[in-house]
Amino acid sequence: MATQDTNIERPAARAHRKLPPELNILLVLVGIALVFEILGWIFQGQSFLGNVGRLKIMILQVSVIGIIAVGVTQVIISGGIDLSSGSVVGAVAMVSMSLAQAAGYERAIYPALTGLPVVVPLLVGLLCGALAGFVNGWLIAYTRIPPFIATLGMMVTARGFAKWYTKGQPVSFPTDSFASLGAGMAPVMIFLLVAVIFHVAMKYTRYGKFTYAIGANAQAARVSGINVERHLVKVYVIAAVLAALAGIVVAARGQTAQAGMGMMYELDAIAMAVIGGTSLTGGRGSIIGTSIGMVIFGVIISGFTFLRLDAYYQEMIKGVIIVAAVVADTYRQQKRGKKT
Repeated sequence: MATQDTNIERPAARAHRKLPPELNILLVLVGIALVFEILGWIFQGQSFLGNVGRLKIMILQVSVIGIIAVGVTQVIISGGIDLSSGSVVGAVAMVSMSLAQAAGYERAIYPALTGLPVVVPLLVGLLCGALAGFVNGWLIAYTRIPPFIATLGMMVTARGFAKWYTKGQPVSFPTDSFASLGAGMAPVMIFLLVAVIFHVAMKYTRYGKFTYAIGANAQAARVSGINVERHLVKVYVIAAVLAALAGIVVAARGQTAQAGMGMMYELDAIAMAVIGGTSLTGGRGSIIGTSIGMVIFGVIISGFTFLRLDAYYQEMIKGVIIVAAVVADTYRQQKRGKKT
């Protein structure tokens, strides 16, 4: 009889273990949203979730960083880190905006190039991002420089380039076609397209399988026939191209570009990935989890603003949340290690 009970219970236990980790993250999102809803009625006398306009603004604000987070997630899964994405945003925003200025604007950076088709600043911006990513990936893969150091160097270099490019002056007045890239809900649509593409790539293609394998054990991946160095270059190029895309979108949305654009975006993107369940030790994570982490991040920031919490308190609490997510990931890793 005892044996029969055990056999009955085992399938249920296995089903419980097979529940996707994203479900737990989604439950956290629901819980946080409900907390802000209750606090809203207590302290503000109004609904947090009932204001559609507020939720729309929140999604728009985090979707640009969410594009970066999709690339950063892949880097972290591969066992690396990318601190340069925010600076790539600023540099690419300056370059693309300078090529997207409206014809006849007397203060254009390149008067002879004003009024170019939108595809030109878009492609040039993405190529600039690809170059930054290639340098990051090549240094990490072939010179064995730690990812932290290589991307930190690119962070400083790209930010310096953004300041040098126009001597610190803002660049404005883009063509209408370029501005449309950031108009309305376009940033959200672009994020969703990027998220779907790379969810499929990470889950169903060799690119994704190789990325997970390298992050779990680079030496084992190399022995199994994966060209680890070449694949790492691909991962960093993709991450930087997505950062460049975010730079183009944020510049188009604000219809101006400044050298300081994208400041701290890299840390917010890393936070979204970690909150979404991506392990900083590599080998684990998902684009769906990062997408939920992005919404959690947005709900927290929007909720703090809704409750009129001072900005410096918001920054401190944001830091605590990031550390808590890392501690939780470390605990999960230790627990998994004990079971094995």
